[in-house]
Amino acid sequence: MFKTYSKKADEVNHRWVLVDAAGVPPGRLATFVATRLSGKYQSTFTPHIDSGDHVVVINANESWLTGDKYKTKKYYSYSGYHGGIKETNPKTIGKVSVIERAILGMLPKNKLQADRMKRLHVFADENHTHAAQKPEKLEVK
Repeated sequence: MFKTYSKKADEVNHRWVLVDAAGVPPGRLATFVATRLSGKYQSTFTPHIDSGDHVVVINANESWLTGDKYKTKKYYSYSGYHGGIKETNPKTIGKVSVIERAILGMLPKNKLQADRMKRLHVFADENHTHAAQKPEKLEVK
């Protein structure tokens, strides 16, 4: 008889991963990082257990948007009141925020989303504050 394995909460080991965003479009970076944050790359993935990694993204300012999206793409936020819709573009909010929003959009909308976003650390240049954790460098494909 085969049994389905279900990971327990005390079996989780969050690893540290370093990703370089230089020359990578935010969408491609977001899919790679969201997979790492959720832990779906593991063979023991369990949907209700948060078993992903800590992801450190460096060189966020060297990431680029394809085409004319840097000027024409719009981000909307709505306050819930009449006339409360606000519109911004990537040039206004900055490349770090563009990457964070793209990753947030790729994560599942459930109770684990906030905990997964807490394990995301985005830095504008190559200097980061997590050298003591000795993150493992990964290449975005």
